[in-house]
Amino acid sequence: MISLKRIDTASQQSRGPKKSFRVVGVGGTFDELHKGHKFLLKAAFDYGERVIIGLTTDEFAKSLRKNHEIAPYGVRLRRILRFLKDLGVLKRAKIVPLNDPYGPALRNPEIEAIVVSRETESRAREINTLRVRRGLKPLEIIAIDMVLAEDNIPISTTRIKRGEIDHEGRLVKKERFKEGEKLIITR
Repeated sequence: MISLKRIDTASQQSRGPKKSFRVVGVGGTFDELHKGHKFLLKAAFDYGERVIIGLTTDEFAKSLRKNHEIAPYGVRLRRILRFLKDLGVLKRAKIVPLNDPYGPALRNPEIEAIVVSRETESRAREINTLRVRRGLKPLEIIAIDMVLAEDNIPISTTRIKRGEIDHEGRLVKKERFKEGEKLIITR
């Protein structure tokens, strides 16, 4: 039986750390490292003593057919390293290249839990099915609600790249001036 922990972003911020697992996995492209990504990563460190972060490679990211450009692996890696250092958890992290949708969560018997967004929860269940077939224990699935922008629509890299919101989920208003287009953050 798989235990599914649902965490809602509003109530999570008031709770203390939970470090229930020795090793937790989390993965993603983490392009335009935004508030939602940061919340997901923080949750992984709340639950895990150590966290293995799968970061999609450039090749795998291209195969995802996103409707926008994706920053190179090295740029995304540096952003995550800076965030983890600022958070004070860098020594507890291991970042590995992610070349497929499963990464080390499929093969690594040390990983006890996986932190995912609701959007990717079905992938975690698929990983568990495949782990059991390989003779490994299923992972505890910790599903995190999507972090919402000011307009109650989830924060996403796509929305940031379109100029709809900033990295914190604040709405961005476009105004035209003679010298061109200027972005103004409205609050």
